[in-house]
Order: sequence, then C-alpha cells, then structure tokens
Amino acid sequence: MTLNEIKDILQCEVITGEDRLNMEVKMCCGSDLMSDVLAFAKAGALLLTGLANRQVIRTAEVADIRAVVLVRGKRPDAEMVALAREQNLPLMVTNLLLYEACGRLYQAGLPGCGEVPAAESGILG
Repeated sequence: MTLNEIKDILQCEVITGEDRLNMEVKMCCGSDLMSDVLAFAKAGALLLTGLANRQVIRTAEVADIRAVVLVRGKRPDAEMVALAREQNLPLMVTNLLLYEACGRLYQAGLPGCGEVPAAESGILG
C-alpha cells in the first residue's frame, strides 16, 4: 500500500515527505510506547502513534520505520518536524483515534507487523 493511499484512507494532512507519497509500506504498527515499537515493530513498517515529540522520530530511525502518522489530531512541534525532514521521514497527521486508524488500514488490506514474517517484509535485517 502506498503512503498516498494511506493518506486518503486516514484523511491525513502531510507534514513532511510530500515527495515520498508513492513509497510502499507492507505492514503497520500502532503504539504510544516507543519501547514497544523498538521491541515489536519490523523494519519498513508504518507507525501510527499519538505521541508527538522528537523521540518518535528517533525511534523511527532506530527501528527503520518508513513513515509516521500522528493520530488524534496531535500536532508535531517545530523540533519534531525539523528532525523528520532531516531524516527524510514522511510525517502525517489524522484526526482519527489510533484504534480506528489501525482498523481502517487493516480493513483496506495492510497487515500488522505480527502478521508479516521478516523474510516476507522485503526488508533485510
């Protein structure tokens, strides 16, 4: 699924990475706990979170997350936006709750990280 499709499904506003909306993601994870993202997310995933600070971008960098969607209408501060741009990480915002956003993507065919074996994710690691 492309980020452009995800943007439409979740009715997102694109904050950074407008030029990367054709990027494909093969799985998604949703969490406000960055320790869980580090423990359970797979490289190449889309991250949905309500946590809006620079630690999300740092976690995405370490976990090799492809893009981040902030849920519940959370707005990134200037520091978070600058870091996302520096990392060339697409960052979007939706007004949907985390549960609903994950549900819409799952219903549209995007599996969770637990459903995609590492060998099938297309990401080596």
